Amino acid sequence: MKKLYFAFFIIMLTFQINAQFIIKREIKEKIEGICNDQEVYSLFPIDGQVEAVCPVSNEVILMRLNTEVEFLKQNPKYKDKGMIGLIINCKGKIVECKMDNNTKSSELDQQIEKVFNSLGVWKVGTMNGKEIDSSRLFSFKIKEGKFSFD
Repeated sequence: MKKLYFAFFIIMLTFQINAQFIIKREIKEKIEGICNDQEVYSLFPIDGQVEAVCPVSNEVILMRLNTEVEFLKQNPKYKDKGMIGLIINCKGKIVECKMDNNTKSSELDQQIEKVFNSLGVWKVGTMNGKEIDSSRLFSFKIKEGKFSFD
């Protein structure tokens, strides 16, 4: 009986080792410019998955948010947090950019989306070497009118 349990344990361990952690996003509405709405993934830097890479660094994104978002210039003591979700198609273009966790101001949300939409062409996300549509999330805080990433 011990041998049977041991064999079962080894088989289960083998399945675990060969498993790939994959999150496929469900797309409910048509998105213009998407390559395959049935194959949009949230990627992780593991097991043959490579996230889409922004053409500018996180520091540049923060600098642009802190200088281009007019709402914060008018509200220098503003405090909030939020999350923005992007879908980058298989050609490196942002095809969807919208707040996943809105701030307290729709005007601020629109200005944040405008900055992210203007970042340029991304390096495409890949899974097992194949270029795919992928999603990225950016979580941020605003404290005393200044952005930072979580």
